[in-house]
Amino acid sequence: MTDPGPFTEDVVGQIMRHMNDDHADDCLTICRALGGRPGATAARMTGLDADGIEFAVTDGGVEQPVRIPFAERLTERPQVRHEVVRMTEEARAALSG
Repeated sequence: MTDPGPFTEDVVGQIMRHMNDDHADDCLTICRALGGRPGATAARMTGLDADGIEFAVTDGGVEQPVRIPFAERLTERPQVRHEVVRMTEEARAALSG
Protein backbone atom coordinates (compact mmCIF):
# COMPACT_ATOMS: atom_id res chain seq x y z
CA MET A 1 0.00 0.00 0.00
CA THR A 2 1.04 3.56 -0.55
CA ASP A 3 0.57 6.54 1.78
CA PRO A 4 -2.66 5.90 3.70
CA GLY A 5 -3.64 9.56 3.46
CA PRO A 6 -6.55 10.31 5.79
CA PHE A 7 -7.35 6.65 6.38
CA THR A 8 -6.15 5.55 9.81
CA GLU A 9 -6.03 1.90 10.77
CA ASP A 10 -9.31 2.31 12.70
CA VAL A 11 -11.08 3.89 9.73
CA VAL A 12 -9.84 1.18 7.37
CA GLY A 13 -11.01 -1.48 9.82
CA GLN A 14 -14.49 0.04 9.97
CA ILE A 15 -14.73 0.24 6.19
CA MET A 16 -13.48 -3.35 5.79
CA ARG A 17 -16.01 -4.69 8.29
CA HIS A 18 -18.83 -2.84 6.53
CA MET A 19 -17.78 -4.00 3.07
CA ASN A 20 -17.22 -7.61 4.09
CA ASP A 21 -20.34 -7.88 6.25
CA ASP A 22 -22.80 -5.89 4.14
CA HIS A 23 -21.38 -5.83 0.61
CA ALA A 24 -19.64 -9.16 0.02
CA ASP A 25 -21.39 -9.60 -3.34
CA ASP A 26 -20.23 -6.14 -4.44
CA CYS A 27 -16.64 -6.99 -3.46
CA LEU A 28 -16.81 -10.08 -5.67
CA THR A 29 -18.40 -8.16 -8.55
CA ILE A 30 -15.70 -5.48 -8.39
CA CYS A 31 -12.93 -8.07 -8.37
CA ARG A 32 -14.40 -10.08 -11.23
CA ALA A 33 -14.84 -7.09 -13.52
CA LEU A 34 -12.27 -4.50 -12.44
CA GLY A 35 -9.70 -6.74 -10.79
CA GLY A 36 -9.20 -9.02 -13.75
CA ARG A 37 -10.55 -12.09 -11.96
CA PRO A 38 -13.66 -13.15 -13.93
CA GLY A 39 -13.55 -16.66 -12.46
CA ALA A 40 -13.35 -15.55 -8.84
CA THR A 41 -15.67 -17.33 -6.45
CA ALA A 42 -15.08 -15.17 -3.35
CA ALA A 43 -13.58 -11.81 -2.44
CA ARG A 44 -13.05 -9.95 0.79
CA MET A 45 -11.68 -6.49 1.32
CA THR A 46 -8.31 -6.52 3.09
CA GLY A 47 -7.29 -2.86 3.01
CA LEU A 48 -7.30 0.52 1.37
CA ASP A 49 -5.33 3.70 1.16
CA ALA A 50 -5.84 7.01 -0.60
CA ASP A 51 -5.02 5.48 -3.99
CA GLY A 52 -6.78 2.12 -4.07
CA ILE A 53 -8.59 -0.76 -2.45
CA GLU A 54 -7.25 -4.24 -1.76
CA PHE A 55 -8.96 -7.60 -1.73
CA ALA A 56 -8.16 -11.25 -1.12
CA VAL A 57 -9.77 -13.08 -4.03
CA THR A 58 -10.38 -16.81 -4.33
CA ASP A 59 -9.87 -17.87 -7.94
CA GLY A 60 -9.29 -21.47 -8.97
CA GLY A 61 -9.35 -22.50 -5.33
CA VAL A 62 -6.39 -20.23 -4.50
CA GLU A 63 -6.58 -16.96 -2.57
CA GLN A 64 -4.67 -14.15 -4.26
CA PRO A 65 -4.29 -10.44 -3.53
CA VAL A 66 -5.90 -7.96 -5.90
CA ARG A 67 -5.42 -4.21 -5.78
CA ILE A 68 -7.75 -1.92 -7.71
CA PRO A 69 -6.82 1.75 -8.03
CA PHE A 70 -9.35 4.47 -7.37
CA ALA A 71 -10.23 6.84 -10.22
CA GLU A 72 -8.50 9.61 -8.28
CA ARG A 73 -6.62 10.04 -5.02
CA LEU A 74 -9.07 10.24 -2.12
CA THR A 75 -8.59 12.90 0.52
CA GLU A 76 -11.48 12.28 2.91
CA ARG A 77 -13.54 9.39 4.20
CA PRO A 78 -16.89 10.22 2.48
CA GLN A 79 -15.16 9.81 -0.88
CA VAL A 80 -14.68 6.10 -0.21
CA ARG A 81 -18.40 5.41 -0.43
CA HIS A 82 -18.76 7.36 -3.65
CA GLU A 83 -15.79 5.60 -5.21
CA VAL A 84 -16.94 2.13 -4.18
CA VAL A 85 -20.42 2.83 -5.55
CA ARG A 86 -18.85 4.01 -8.81
CA MET A 87 -16.70 0.88 -9.00
CA THR A 88 -19.69 -1.37 -8.27
CA GLU A 89 -21.81 0.26 -10.97
CA GLU A 90 -18.95 0.10 -13.49
CA ALA A 91 -18.32 -3.55 -12.64
CA ARG A 92 -22.00 -4.50 -12.96
CA ALA A 93 -22.21 -2.78 -16.34
CA ALA A 94 -19.06 -4.56 -17.55
CA LEU A 95 -20.35 -7.96 -16.47
CA SER A 96 -23.82 -7.49 -17.92
CA GLY A 97 -22.85 -6.32 -21.28
